Amino acid sequence: MFLRPVARSPWRIHRLPVPIHKPTTRTISTRPSNINSKIKTTPPFPTIQTCPSPSCTCAPMPDMPEGLPIDNSKPLNGTMAPYAEQVLICTGKDDWESKIEDENAGDNLAADIKELMGRGGVFSDPYHNVSITNTSFPSSPPPSRPEIQSTSAYLVPSFKYIPFLPRVSFDSVQALVKGYLLPTKLHPMHDNLSPIHKDRLLRSEDQGRLLYGVRDVKDVLVLVCGHGGRDMRCGVLGPVLKGEFERQLEEVDVSILKGHVDVTENTDRPLLETEEQRGLETRSSARVGLISHIGGHKFAGNVILYIPPGMKTVDGKPNELAGCGIWYGRVEPKHVEGIVRETVLGGKVIEDLFRGGIRQGGEILRL
Repeated sequence: MFLRPVARSPWRIHRLPVPIHKPTTRTISTRPSNINSKIKTTPPFPTIQTCPSPSCTCAPMPDMPEGLPIDNSKPLNGTMAPYAEQVLICTGKDDWESKIEDENAGDNLAADIKELMGRGGVFSDPYHNVSITNTSFPSSPPPSRPEIQSTSAYLVPSFKYIPFLPRVSFDSVQALVKGYLLPTKLHPMHDNLSPIHKDRLLRSEDQGRLLYGVRDVKDVLVLVCGHGGRDMRCGVLGPVLKGEFERQLEEVDVSILKGHVDVTENTDRPLLETEEQRGLETRSSARVGLISHIGGHKFAGNVILYIPPGMKTVDGKPNELAGCGIWYGRVEPKHVEGIVRETVLGGKVIEDLFRGGIRQGGEILRL
């Protein structure tokens, strides 16, 4: 049963007679003027104005498809659509249908989530935007039943990894949505809903416990739009940027992880560790992947960096972007070295490339 909003009753503004008199002093409007609204405020995170020039030879910028230029005129700040959570579905593929829910004739995790949370879905909430994105990351195979078809997913900026979402049952998808994707507090516009309807739209931690093997994400996630099936600008530039990020991260001693997440690995640490083992334990790691459409193909290359909570800068201090997702646009191969050194390792946002961001907990970041 669907609940329809109650139509608002018509209303009118009744003006009362006000005595006319001449003010003895000049009144000053308290409304913010256009000049004041353009005053630049200090952002709540460290920034640098422009991306540093590369110190070594980088991959060349590929030519864009004819008739599909890059928009170099529009300001990038604020072009990221606000969202509460992003679901990164591990497909193991580098490209997809124009609409990712059409993959595999509609039998896929993106379609299932949108069926529940999209318009008309049982958990539909226009005030709680969840972004559904495909990635080239491979899924983790079920350890005891490898023959079962299963899909893995990252949830950011919650920084959670859901390793097993079996395709044989819709129950796991409902547990994912109800246990991790719904809000913990409803928007005030829902105040007039019935208690039953409110409860349906709220998160349930008990549902989340039904999913096995959920773990925290401790790797840097570098996501490059490479959705050629949607727009060839990203299809051409995405793979070039992916390779350049992998190369530049390895240059600064960040380990690149390319296989699936092994959830069966033994997490028990030995009582005595060698110096080499301790060094490997503290070395930062990253996963670089291609992703589907995130909006703004005209700003290619589009890159999202998710910096895990607790990450340190190169000098051992807390990274002020830890727990954040930073969106960049108009990224070229010549920018990758600067992004790695300034943003990933230095905790600074590059203003000229910044589209927007999100902090763990849902705060939207703007300049």
